[in-house]
Amino acid sequence: MTDPVPGQDLPVREVLPQHRFDEARLHAWLRAQLPEIGDTLTVRQFQGGASNPTFLLTDGEGRRYVLRKKPPGQLLSSAHQVDREYRAMKALDGHIPVPKMRALCEDPEVIGATFYVMDFLQGRIFRDAALPGLAPKDRAEIYDELNATLARLHKVDFEAVGLGDYGRPGNYFERQVARWTRQYQDAKTEEIPAMDALIEKLPARIPADQSVSIAHGDYRLENVMFHATENRIVAVLDWELSTIGHPWADIAYNAFLWRSHGAAWGSLDGVDFAASGIPTEAEYVATYCERMGRGPMPDWPFLMAFSIFRLASIGQGVYRRILSGNSARESEAVNGCPALAEQALAILEGRE
Repeated sequence: MTDPVPGQDLPVREVLPQHRFDEARLHAWLRAQLPEIGDTLTVRQFQGGASNPTFLLTDGEGRRYVLRKKPPGQLLSSAHQVDREYRAMKALDGHIPVPKMRALCEDPEVIGATFYVMDFLQGRIFRDAALPGLAPKDRAEIYDELNATLARLHKVDFEAVGLGDYGRPGNYFERQVARWTRQYQDAKTEEIPAMDALIEKLPARIPADQSVSIAHGDYRLENVMFHATENRIVAVLDWELSTIGHPWADIAYNAFLWRSHGAAWGSLDGVDFAASGIPTEAEYVATYCERMGRGPMPDWPFLMAFSIFRLASIGQGVYRRILSGNSARESEAVNGCPALAEQALAILEGRE
């Protein structure tokens, strides 16, 4: 399934009650920032958006924009940083495919929370990682483009594009394990022994390598948009977790797709890799390493377990927001953290 594509309805709906804001005030603010904005503005909410609510803005002339804002309610420390998304995409314009950034508002008096506005893009977002209905050649090209774009990002000189202070170079895994431990503990709703075990064991397995690059933090097939008819990426989206970090974290998180068993996140369960055109995990990672001019990465089980640990912590935060009524996914009140934690621990201990 893909969306949005030309000729098909967009996955939008009326703005949810908990995410409503003063649309007239938004319109007035936008007219001061973007003189081309027409006399009317229609606001609709995209479906999904578990982290940052996302809206489609359409003016009276048919021009369309996308607004991303922080969610309402009490938020976890260092989460929902839409201002970082804006800064990263604005800096990377011309280096990595990203939407054109239009305006950032950090004044809560406008709609109650920090938000930014960017151009709306038409293209394909693949929700089903198996890419049903496509030819093996197309599948191979799509996964190769996903791989190549990540390597391209990791080669960007972050100092040269103005992101030298976007994060602290070095000790990335140490800081990340500490961060996601805090996030998990702040959102904790039940005892999860596997998370406790990971919090204890991960620090001892951190690699010595101190490679540094821009790290997207949530790089996966569903977070990029492909051209409507060509197998090339036109936008890398969802930069909320981006920072100056370790490139290995990005490729391992990206490769979790081969270990995922949940269709909502993306899964390749049941795929015949030899016939489908989709590479195996080993082939995909080897291609990335070749593009980066390096050999195999040491302790792949740690990198994969760390990536799943992050997902488990994020999942715990999403579950906590659902319980508090601050998520667009109230009907999905299932905590995914325990199963992810068990999987990460099994990988770290060599049981998967």
